[in-house]
Amino acid sequence: MGKNGQIPLPETPWARSWSEIARELGVDSDKGLSAGEAGRRFREYGPNRLRAAPKRSAVSICIAQFKNLIVLLLAVAAALAFLFGQILEGISIVAVLVINTAIGFFTELEAVRSMEALSRMSRTKAKVRRDGRIRLIPAEELTIGDVVLLEGGDLVGADLRLIEASRMRVDESALTGESFPVGKGPEALDKDLTQAERKNMLFKGTSVTGSSGEGVVVATGMQTELGQISSLVAEAGEEIPLLESRLNRLGNRLIWITMTMVVLLVIGGVFSGMGLLLIVETAIALAVAAIPEGLPIVATLALARGMWRMANLNALVNSLPAVETLGSVSVICTDKTGTLTENRLTATRLIPADDYENMIDIDLRSDPPSVSVGNDSIDPGENSCFRKALQIGVLCSNASLNGDSHSDLEQAVGDPLEITLLTLGAAFGVHRDDMLKKMPEARKEAFDPESARMATFHEADGEYRVAAKGSPESILDICTSIRTGSGEKKLDEDTRRRLLERNDRLAVDGLRVLALAGKTVKSIDDDPYRDLVFVGLVGMLDPPLLEVREAIASCTRAGIRTIMVTGDQPITARNVGQSVGLTDSDDAPVIHGRELEGVGALSAQEREKYLRTNIFARISPKQKLDLVELHQRNGSVVAMTGDGVNDAPALKKADIGIAMGKCGTEVAREASDMILKDDAFGTIAVAVALGRAIFDNIRKFILFLLSGNMGEIMIVAFALMAKARLPLLPLQILYLNMLGDVFPALALGLGKEDSSKMLQPPRKADEPILSRIHWAAIVGYGAMIAASVLGCYAAALEYFGMDYERAVTVAFMALAFSRLLHTFNMRDRGSHLLFNDVTRNMFVWEALGLCVALLLAAIYVQPLAQLLKVVHPGRAGWGLILSAALMTLLVGQISKIRIRRKEASA
Repeated sequence: MGKNGQIPLPETPWARSWSEIARELGVDSDKGLSAGEAGRRFREYGPNRLRAAPKRSAVSICIAQFKNLIVLLLAVAAALAFLFGQILEGISIVAVLVINTAIGFFTELEAVRSMEALSRMSRTKAKVRRDGRIRLIPAEELTIGDVVLLEGGDLVGADLRLIEASRMRVDESALTGESFPVGKGPEALDKDLTQAERKNMLFKGTSVTGSSGEGVVVATGMQTELGQISSLVAEAGEEIPLLESRLNRLGNRLIWITMTMVVLLVIGGVFSGMGLLLIVETAIALAVAAIPEGLPIVATLALARGMWRMANLNALVNSLPAVETLGSVSVICTDKTGTLTENRLTATRLIPADDYENMIDIDLRSDPPSVSVGNDSIDPGENSCFRKALQIGVLCSNASLNGDSHSDLEQAVGDPLEITLLTLGAAFGVHRDDMLKKMPEARKEAFDPESARMATFHEADGEYRVAAKGSPESILDICTSIRTGSGEKKLDEDTRRRLLERNDRLAVDGLRVLALAGKTVKSIDDDPYRDLVFVGLVGMLDPPLLEVREAIASCTRAGIRTIMVTGDQPITARNVGQSVGLTDSDDAPVIHGRELEGVGALSAQEREKYLRTNIFARISPKQKLDLVELHQRNGSVVAMTGDGVNDAPALKKADIGIAMGKCGTEVAREASDMILKDDAFGTIAVAVALGRAIFDNIRKFILFLLSGNMGEIMIVAFALMAKARLPLLPLQILYLNMLGDVFPALALGLGKEDSSKMLQPPRKADEPILSRIHWAAIVGYGAMIAASVLGCYAAALEYFGMDYERAVTVAFMALAFSRLLHTFNMRDRGSHLLFNDVTRNMFVWEALGLCVALLLAAIYVQPLAQLLKVVHPGRAGWGLILSAALMTLLVGQISKIRIRRKEASA
């Protein structure tokens, strides 16, 4: 014991036997720590986590708001205003800067804190043995001396000294740079070895890529190898998301255009003899009109709200680029189990070796559970083959029920197939814990994905009983006899063929089938996969999720193909595919994984065959990768679902990697762009619809914002060319931009998705935010707004004989209300004139109500009116204002109708 009774961390644990390390740490590897001792050690050693990277402080977030060309340009405009005595304009621009900075600061602060919260929503778990039982706990609660159980796909939560390992391989590239997974074993090693050579150690942050094992925790938190490295690593630079980068480029391009216009204005003004004060006033007005002050604010809010809406809909998006890419997805490659189906396997049938022509039906829902052949009930205790199958199913397992009843699966830990077999055994009184007391496990051959089987050795009466399970093809291939009521009988080719036919019949019914076999040997070193005795086939049903069929139909209507990629048998795959709507034919084509070998060298005709197929069976991880690449080469944007460590390459390769949040491995989650908290395919369809809506909303508010600013630019430019007095003052433009560039634009950016989004084809991956048609619309809308305002201004001066101050007020308010009603011109093309995405958006009505109140305040609140240099427009003025605004709305709606009719007739 160390100081205060704390157990010191063992030195060079790789150089000593695991039993010596266990004694030093005071832990029994068969029972693990007690809950009380684990709690005491946790309090002494602290949480098992690395020192978190410094959080972004409020001060740093505030300073970051000024690292923006738009803000810098406004600052220059304010400085020029003060320099030339335009005190009110200068103060107003500073006020805009403060408001913009405040909005940006609080928005980004919320976004940063939100991302921190999102990172806490998915924590690494660890399987530990405590008080002799397997528990699933957060990895942060691991402590020194904990016995940890690991399988392929698990992330290692702490530094461990291996106790046992069966063909375990671990990816340590993050620590050692080793490109390939390395083998691990429990044997003691030399003391003077590098980290990469310590084959009996597992290190925090690495991942198990194959097989299974157990280890005892020898270091946690910052004491781990990863912790020591992390303490030396500076915080990495933050990557700018793709969509945000595009928005920045758009904003910066607008700024340079603005600066060019200002320079040309100054040069032209000097040569035309304009006064210096007028030049500065006009330059400031032009700059303020062109700058989209609300662009970064609204984009950030729209994306942040979109990500949180996805999170609330059970889709955790890890990056902003994924939000954009979701709107372009044209192919979804999905796994079957847990995504299209319930992932709640239930054993429903058993084909015993001694009577394989008759199928035993199992009903675990009845009380008590029952078995029958046809209409005749049978006693499971008297059927030796049935009983033997139950025993093999519970012995050959890595899972644990941890419950008192076969129906209590809340505490179950392990592979769903193995949990199903444990549940079946427990239902008929065959419990794993009781079996292990009679026949302790002496050796384990972990499941091998290549051979699709596993085996365990159990000591009994001086001999060893081997329990094996796996795919029917792999197990029958290594069996030489079958079990009957009167003993063992040779397995001939005719019987093997008939059993495989029975397997196919189960698969046709959509059942997942496992074969069970066993034997008795004298030595623990015997080959477990030789001369096995076949015992039976177990059929397990994983019913399709009820909502999947409609979700797939929704994707089809949206131009998105759904492709099922499963490791199950072709017959099972076709059956499930038919039940969820991937095909309506009993003989729909199903491509076997082996046919995908060498896909890169296929001819165009052969590729077309694979591109048309919707169901792929017996697919390996490498073949998933090939399939993703095949569709990407064809120009598709591919989303891929996965839950295992072997899915990580395909998840990375896909344009959108989607991991399962409930049953997925940590490695799969780390490799993905999106995590489904409910593992449901329907959530993917919802996320795609929301992704489309988010992108459309961003495009919509940019179109609205820039068309309004274009109108302001044209108004100022026309006055300059006509050598007339400005129809709008810089301060008034600032006020309008603070209203229109933020509130209505933000309302458009926060619009909800609707069903129409899933009636449109996917957006092309390389499609810009604003295409040529959008730029044309910006110029057209801008000209429309400018024409209505300039016409209103001219009428006020020439026809109604108003003085300059009143005419400017009329122009100011005409522009304001024109931009507000222009919001309704942003409805989707083809939508209803009155009932559409804009009119149904309550944020729009709230934003317009607020803006109208602030505009009326500009007229009727004297301090604000004096600041903006506006007066009461009078009856005639209000008539002009409303006419200009309605003209903008009317022309905008007519143009939409005409474009729609032209498209329909094309």
